[in-house]
Amino acid sequence: MISIKNLTKTYKSKDSCITALHDINLEISDGEIFGIIGLSGAGKSTLIRCINLLERPDAGQVFIDGTEITALSEKMLRKERQNIGMIFQNFNLLEQRTVISNVCFPLEIAGVKKKDAIKRAEELLELVGIADKAKSYPSRLSGGQKQRVAIARALATNPKYLLCDEATSALDPNTTASILDLIKSINKQFGVTVVIITHEMSVIERVCDRVAVIDNSQIIECGRVENVFANPTSKTAKELILPSKSKSNIPSGQVGLRLVFNGETYSIPVLSGLVRECGLEANVLFADVKELNGLKYGHMLLTFANNEEREIAEKWLNDHKIHYVQEVANV
Repeated sequence: MISIKNLTKTYKSKDSCITALHDINLEISDGEIFGIIGLSGAGKSTLIRCINLLERPDAGQVFIDGTEITALSEKMLRKERQNIGMIFQNFNLLEQRTVISNVCFPLEIAGVKKKDAIKRAEELLELVGIADKAKSYPSRLSGGQKQRVAIARALATNPKYLLCDEATSALDPNTTASILDLIKSINKQFGVTVVIITHEMSVIERVCDRVAVIDNSQIIECGRVENVFANPTSKTAKELILPSKSKSNIPSGQVGLRLVFNGETYSIPVLSGLVRECGLEANVLFADVKELNGLKYGHMLLTFANNEEREIAEKWLNDHKIHYVQEVANV
């Protein structure tokens, strides 16, 4: 597994000192797809670059399969990095090299014979679905094709870990979906542990098993994706999952109810139950339901005519064991 202990990273200049990461503790299990999500400037990209020491932390330790890579010599670290592939937001392909030559590049560095490197590269281009582009140059490829080349290159040395730094943020939604499906397929087929950095909850929902939320240089929430999605506890997670504009429609002086469907209560007809059994009329300000790991999860934000009706609704929800939280309007 990847184990991060008490990791801190600061950037110093002549006039200032910026803390990018502060006392990060995290464990990522073998074989899972782990997401790290946060708003811009939260420190997520710095964190993933500290895993393979593209950024050197100022304090703390990074262990990979029990080896403390923060204590390795440069020679040993280069060898260890062969076990860690990485793909980037802007692809980072070598424009003067063909597609197959780009994929061969890490194998050349590793000292693999040219014949074996070409064979491996051809297999990987077939795997990522662009074998017909082997002799093309990156300038002739679409964004999605470039990222497929980058994925093939990252897999060239048979890494156990694949780090993805905003790997889909430069792509359109359809291409993003196809790249994420490819990453998920690679994870299942080869057992590669994947760490994904993103600011988009939709990316996390589509492929990740667990997610950590980072804000202000610290991990503030971590858990299975469905649990964090169904019941975000931190302000940042709520901002990423729930549209803030929906809360702004809650009337002044009233409290809304955000119902949480956690895979067990989804089949209960909530709105018709409130109308039929309680005689209430609920105003739906927001609703979102998704299927995660085969179960339905979602949120529904309701308001009522007054606080008395809201209290009646709360009693009905409690009686039916439907989880909810009170929400007030955004100021």
